[in-house]
Amino acid sequence: MTEPGPPRVLLLCTTTGYQAQAFADAARKLGLEIVFGTDRCHVLDDPWGDNAIPLRFENPQENAQKIVEAARERPLAAIVQIGDRATETAALASKALGLLNHPPEAAEACRDKYLARGRLRQAGLSVPDYKRFPLDAEPRQLVATGAVGLDSPRVLKPLALSASRGVIRASTGEEFVRAFERVRALLKTPEVGVLREETSNFIQVETYIEGDEVAVEAIVDRGRLRVLAIFDKPDPLTGPFFEETIYVTPSRLSRDLQQRIVETLARAATSLGLYHGPVHGELRINSAGIWMMEVAARSIGGLCSRSLRFEIPLVDKEVSLEELLIRLMLGLDVTRIYREDAASGVMMIPIPEAGFYQETMGIDEARTVQGIADIVITAKPSQKLVPLPEGASYLGFIFARGGSPEFVENALRTAHKKLRLVIAPALPVI
Repeated sequence: MTEPGPPRVLLLCTTTGYQAQAFADAARKLGLEIVFGTDRCHVLDDPWGDNAIPLRFENPQENAQKIVEAARERPLAAIVQIGDRATETAALASKALGLLNHPPEAAEACRDKYLARGRLRQAGLSVPDYKRFPLDAEPRQLVATGAVGLDSPRVLKPLALSASRGVIRASTGEEFVRAFERVRALLKTPEVGVLREETSNFIQVETYIEGDEVAVEAIVDRGRLRVLAIFDKPDPLTGPFFEETIYVTPSRLSRDLQQRIVETLARAATSLGLYHGPVHGELRINSAGIWMMEVAARSIGGLCSRSLRFEIPLVDKEVSLEELLIRLMLGLDVTRIYREDAASGVMMIPIPEAGFYQETMGIDEARTVQGIADIVITAKPSQKLVPLPEGASYLGFIFARGGSPEFVENALRTAHKKLRLVIAPALPVI
């Protein structure tokens, strides 16, 4: 009789997910076996040689069945997902296997801004007024008939894309028409079309909510929300596009306001039915109160998780967000894991113009800035760069730590100014 192996954790991710390696490292640190579930070629037998489960995240029901079948031979102790697209698959498979996770209906609502808005409003939370329109709607007719109303600025957005992709503010009829056509063109691109998601058949139109914006990284542990960090976003996000740049924690907002933010997110998580797993929230604050803008059943995206460090007092001072999440999904006690005392932050290096990436100069100089912890350029030489609202990635990330949020923000801005990007222009096709 063979000895049982270490507990197995299934990691669901796209083939290009930044966080996959960080989760794999965390699993190995905990003595776990990790297996991947990724969207890849179904024709070739194990094309990467890593025994991953081949999935298509546009078919969560089918994916869940594949995972259940695989688990019959090699049982799973937990399922962890990276990014939005894998959340429904993770929820369905976890429910079928009796593992801790968010319920499938909650994961579905978080993936659809129209469904989410409705549930949040029913719970009495402040959300923008919203309508969704079919992709083939005529924008000039929408303006002419008053279907959208332009008495105040509107924000157009896809229902499921993340990281502000396809989000455009419009203040006039002509701006609305151009924005609608631009979002529609994005949703009709082969890159988005191949995802085969029903949400890509609609464009949501919302009232623009002014004010300061914060991001909240949290977990729900068997129905109880716990906030890990509140990030200030010191750069104004007023449009016409909404490219996020700097996140800094701890927040400089008053304790009272931070407590109200936590309470708002807790109500939002309950209204959406989130039960166990990561939560990433986006909120805006103005004179009218706190507005719940987005709730995702996932952790913070990209490499931004590196801006967060945790520790188990007297046990381990090097606990990553990924390790914390794996422990959570295994059902282990995470109440003794706390974020470090230092202030920290990340700058998502924006793409200033379209073209082909050549190199980034000044990195060594930028790394000498006091407080800078690391600079990671994720763009590859000759990679085509596409800025927002069509783009889906950043050029890289700058990380900083220090004694105060102000120090961290200044370090990030100073380091960024020392970087010189070399981008070759994209020649027009004749």
